[in-house]
Amino acid sequence: MSNLEGDEGIGYWFRWQVPVCGLIIVGSSLVAFYTTSKVRAEPLFLNELWKPCWRCINPLWLLFYRLSAFICLAPMLYEIVAIDGAFAFYFYTQWTFALVMVYFALASVISGYGCWMSPKQFPSENGETTGFLRTDVEGNGTTNTTTYREKKIKGTTKLHSHHAEEAIRLRAGFWGFLTQIIYQTCAGAVILTDIVFWCILVPFESNAHFGLNALMGCMHTLNAVFLLLDTALNSLPFPWFRLAYFVQWSCLYVVFQWVIHACGFTWWPYPFLGLDTPWAPLWYFALAAVHIPCYGIYALIVKAKNSNFPRWFPGAFVRSY
Repeated sequence: MSNLEGDEGIGYWFRWQVPVCGLIIVGSSLVAFYTTSKVRAEPLFLNELWKPCWRCINPLWLLFYRLSAFICLAPMLYEIVAIDGAFAFYFYTQWTFALVMVYFALASVISGYGCWMSPKQFPSENGETTGFLRTDVEGNGTTNTTTYREKKIKGTTKLHSHHAEEAIRLRAGFWGFLTQIIYQTCAGAVILTDIVFWCILVPFESNAHFGLNALMGCMHTLNAVFLLLDTALNSLPFPWFRLAYFVQWSCLYVVFQWVIHACGFTWWPYPFLGLDTPWAPLWYFALAAVHIPCYGIYALIVKAKNSNFPRWFPGAFVRSY
């Protein structure tokens, strides 16, 4: 019962703010789910996952960068978990930081797989591949000199071409799409995390939980820096509708906070999540709305990259595969 001291116990959850804030969370989650279920995603190809967007950069360098990013981030997460234990994951920052690490881990594996498969990435006769991939032929081909002729042989369509190996593009499978989804979720989450930390918590919250130190400063800076550098190197598309996964990620965190508070924990890691103020619904609505500009900022960065780099580096930059 000591955890309930200073709180109002069960009465805390009978405030009028609770159902209103709950509707905001549920509504945001439902809109996000509807968006992901209705919008048809463009095909994602293996090349977009492991080949850099620069002709002069060997794919191995992208692999080394992703491995290096993971190796640099891992000790920071380990250090904060060693200090705070499981309590470290009470904060959205650590959730997002761990997700960024998951992205770099998956991206490293796929980069390594792509580099290994590159010399032998031609599909078998029945058009099947295993692991991360399945075969697909881009409708317009990849070279102007390549022509296609399809034959029906024993119920199987085969592709014939003088340069078929240049025209065949391998579609990403489940793990490829998952990597792209995590990448875009991280993109919005690191912007939200760093803006809230540097613009709200550091200036206005000075206590033991938000005391600024080198470790916290690095965690709220390098998460974005490493991801932005990966964006400058990779060829991953950035469709707008995956904002929905970012919203779902944040909703999951808020639900987690509500659950542990319903179990008796009384301290909110972020004051604007508290439900004991008449301004709580406005805070929750603002938090839901701020996901749009946070994701939009990163989307604009990607758009600027694809718009400006081809003009600045016409011979080196490849817009997409």
